[in-house]
Amino acid sequence: MEAVIKNIEKVILGKTSEIKLVLAAFLAGGHVLLEDVPGTGKTMLAKALARSFDFKFSRIQFTPDLLPSELTGINFYSPKTGEFTFRQGSLFANIVLADEINRATPRTQSGLLESMEEGQISVDGATYQLERPYFVIATQNPIETQGTFPLPEAQLDRFLLQLSLGYPEKAQSVEILKNAITAAPLDAINPVCTLDDFNKMKNDAKTVFIHDDVFAYIVELAEATRAHESVTLGISTRGAQALARLAQAYAAIEAREFVTPTDILYLLPYVFGHRMMLRGGLKNRKSAVQSVLEEVISEVTAPTEVWRLPR
Repeated sequence: MEAVIKNIEKVILGKTSEIKLVLAAFLAGGHVLLEDVPGTGKTMLAKALARSFDFKFSRIQFTPDLLPSELTGINFYSPKTGEFTFRQGSLFANIVLADEINRATPRTQSGLLESMEEGQISVDGATYQLERPYFVIATQNPIETQGTFPLPEAQLDRFLLQLSLGYPEKAQSVEILKNAITAAPLDAINPVCTLDDFNKMKNDAKTVFIHDDVFAYIVELAEATRAHESVTLGISTRGAQALARLAQAYAAIEAREFVTPTDILYLLPYVFGHRMMLRGGLKNRKSAVQSVLEEVISEVTAPTEVWRLPR
């Protein structure tokens, strides 16, 4: 995993924390929603990750005229044979980049739901299993509303985490400009992880220990969101499960064999933030959600070890 991180950092500079979060979601079997202004490296991050793994990659540019069949595939009639042949759509890949996902109509967006949740696609009554691993990285622009279709809550829940890359620091910005002038950054990236390597890492991540007190802490945090006066829709059981899975994978990337309450607090905004509905509409939603989560964290006591002196 260190080799993968170093590989991606050849293109995405100064964003080690964000890279680790995306890789943790990949290890945990989830999907990622990157929400940020244009030009911050969302698409570049997805491409660099795909090139670091020896997997099949597919990029889909979402537009209002994109059809669901272009994602899932279609049964094509052949005049020569007189039979229908299934042609796979763009979702038949290991890593799928759904670029500007909120530009497509809700009908087209829904074409992703079954693949993200079940790892399969149904067309004309037939079900086709997708190759594993299956990982969707979707991007969207938070400041643009004209010609966009906001993702509904049920679809947001399909994403394990949501994060923003933000602008790089000055030193990293200078390096990015220099690298872009001298060569194409992605040309320097070659696969450093095979399918066997990834499967081993994924199995290792599942063995990371989570204490019962930490499980209880996750549940208490989820319950606190449901009871908060400013929240109309709190965190579901699936949201709590997502936090536990992500914490396991993140601890594995940090070379630890156990999950700490600090891991839970660090990952909580990325997992809970996009799953909550607040009262009073969506005005200033991001800052309002952050405020609610801070209150929830302050209300729930984190588990600690009890140390006793030997007799």
